[in-house]
Amino acid sequence: MSGPLPDDRAPNPPIDIDAARVAALLDLEVGAFRALMADGKVTVLCERGTGADAGRWRATFWYGGRRARLVVDPKGRILDEG
Repeated sequence: MSGPLPDDRAPNPPIDIDAARVAALLDLEVGAFRALMADGKVTVLCERGTGADAGRWRATFWYGGRRARLVVDPKGRILDEG
């Protein structure tokens, strides 16, 4: 098969995650979370699932000793959080 991959199979599809959800998990107000993100004070790691988890992404956000982890599909729908 040739041609572009569908969005959900692209190597690095754009994934939107609701800032309010992440802010709540980090016990922050949304405005504070956005400012900390802009200042590079929130660390983010995004991992692409393989095998049985193909098509899923795990995004982990760290700030001040706290962690927010979300598993999302390519459309940014949250499948699991913690």
